[in-house]
Amino acid sequence: MEKAILIVQCKDQKGIVAKVSEFLYKHKGNILEIDQHVDEEIGMFFMRASWELESFAIQKEQIAKTFEMEVAQFLNMKFDLYFNSPKPRMAIFVSKLSHCLFDILSRYYSGQFQVEIPLVISNHLDLKPVVTSFRIPFYHLPVDKSNKMAVEKEQIALLKQHKVDFIVLARYMQILSGNFINEFPNRIINIHHSFLPAFVGAKPYHAAYERGVKIIGATAHYVTDELDAGPIIEQEVARVRHHNSPSDLVQIGQDVEKVVLSKAIKYHLERKILAYRNKTVIFY
Repeated sequence: MEKAILIVQCKDQKGIVAKVSEFLYKHKGNILEIDQHVDEEIGMFFMRASWELESFAIQKEQIAKTFEMEVAQFLNMKFDLYFNSPKPRMAIFVSKLSHCLFDILSRYYSGQFQVEIPLVISNHLDLKPVVTSFRIPFYHLPVDKSNKMAVEKEQIALLKQHKVDFIVLARYMQILSGNFINEFPNRIINIHHSFLPAFVGAKPYHAAYERGVKIIGATAHYVTDELDAGPIIEQEVARVRHHNSPSDLVQIGQDVEKVVLSKAIKYHLERKILAYRNKTVIFY
């Protein structure tokens, strides 16, 4: 089924839902989903609506313009309009850890993710056999301090060449520059353990074990200039006990990470995320 997805935000005021619903009804739109949220602290209204396109009276290319003329301009409303076809194109960045990559590719292969994966980029060769086994192009671009900017230019060129819509950092162990991030605002999803900032460094799970933590968590978020502080998309926790070893904590943590990342990807693919003021509204 071909459908349209409309996400709106504006100052909270009377009649918004009625006006949007009236627009869809007037043009013979069969509504599939509709959800809204009001942030009372700042007086903002947020809404997501999806509807079938088969019987809709407006051509796809004219929907945004017509909605602007008939609804948005009168409510001082910002909006984004998406369609579920063609499928979004997702690039994956990886380093050496494989758990998130395997989970994403298995969901992709089984049809859980309605997405195209035109390429995978890595600063190491370790995961090339995994990627090529799924018949996905693999690009090895080693990164160090001396070539970081040049490599990022090459990465951006590849992403544009393959018409990538968004990027997933599946435990890619490099910090992206502000210039790179600005090319894809709210279109780069990252995953990390939730021990930050208490346990930093290469072995956070071992440090957490030494501290005797009882909860392990993971956070998926959009990437911004401020390291690991972008709008949060999804979080989850798992309990651990005193008899769990450091290797147990690593395994439990990686299990949480891959599930959280895949949920965040699914929300993004289904256009269920609205980012504002470094926060997100998730339309479940």
